Amino acid sequence: MKNITVALPEDTALWLSDRAAEQNRSVSIWLAELVEQTRRLDAEYEVAMARALARKPRQVGWIDGRRPTRDEMHERSGFR
Repeated sequence: MKNITVALPEDTALWLSDRAAEQNRSVSIWLAELVEQTRRLDAEYEVAMARALARKPRQVGWIDGRRPTRDEMHERSGFR
């Protein structure tokens, strides 16, 4: 593990210490877990975004080769 120094305002440092103590963790461990969780979520997001951007857009096929009317587009009879 690499040690780093972080400068925080006094009230933030007290809040951080209290928060870590509530979870029976040291400030160092609590921050390490928080940063690791954020890093993991960022990595998952990047994978999901790459997967979404790699998809080819679907082509919409018009009914009988014509565009649907406004009423047809907003028809909701199947939902009631």
